Amino acid sequence: MQQLLQQAQKMQQDLAAAQEELARTEVDGSAGGGLVKATVNGSGELRGLVIDPKAVDPEDTETLADLVVAAVQAANENAQQLQQEKLGPLAQGLGGGGIPGLPF
Repeated sequence: MQQLLQQAQKMQQDLAAAQEELARTEVDGSAGGGLVKATVNGSGELRGLVIDPKAVDPEDTETLADLVVAAVQAANENAQQLQQEKLGPLAQGLGGGGIPGLPF
């Protein structure tokens, strides 16, 4: 029983370390052939946004807004993939999904 508790505690520590690493890791997403680039951390928090001046048309702000949304969505998809890679094996080790705040 003691060994089982130690294994569970180690998995919790590994999961916490992986979550901290995700919070420090940044991933990018882009739209419009790279005209808009968004950077999020591994937790999906928006950390940066770069807009190429060629994407800015005062007469068409709707397209720019769409490009920003698409870039952020792409970055978040990359962050979710990173989460799966880093946390998936740990979550399975803890009995599968059902960990609050995690998408699996």
